[in-house]
Amino acid sequence: MKGRNMQRWRDPAKDPRREKKTNLITPEGYEVLQSERNFLWKVRHPELAQKVQEAAAQGDRSENADYTYNKQLLNKTLGRIRHLDKRLDLLTVVDKKPDDQERIFFSARIELEDNEGKRMQIRIVGPDEADLKEGKINIDSPMARSLLGKTLDDEIRVQAPGGEQVYYVLSVDYD
Repeated sequence: MKGRNMQRWRDPAKDPRREKKTNLITPEGYEVLQSERNFLWKVRHPELAQKVQEAAAQGDRSENADYTYNKQLLNKTLGRIRHLDKRLDLLTVVDKKPDDQERIFFSARIELEDNEGKRMQIRIVGPDEADLKEGKINIDSPMARSLLGKTLDDEIRVQAPGGEQVYYVLSVDYD
């Protein structure tokens, strides 16, 4: 294996180069994760376990496509349940509004305008509930970091792949 760049395997969870996720979440986001976990454990897991059991009863498992497929789905489901259990234990639900509601903090709903007059509405949320299609941005993102602590009419500069973007804060709301 001469000439190959072989590196020692590192546990991703313990890799110091790996960015840490912020462990904040809104009450709505926590409910979504909790509902997903409950659905997977109470509905999806029993369904898949039953399918695996039925497929296993048919005989030779090595050539049984139903068994193999459902066993894989069951293992993925159990993995997701374990992930959600660990993540839910780490999360801190932020259900209080900040004392200074004029400034931008976690869970703020913000309306921005760029130099061309284009407006957008976003909300700063935790990494587990970020969804750009819904206007929810991760608190760890460059955009959110540049917004934190800002107030109405402040100018925000964000480094984007296409160059620096400039925005102006039009409104800040926590409802």
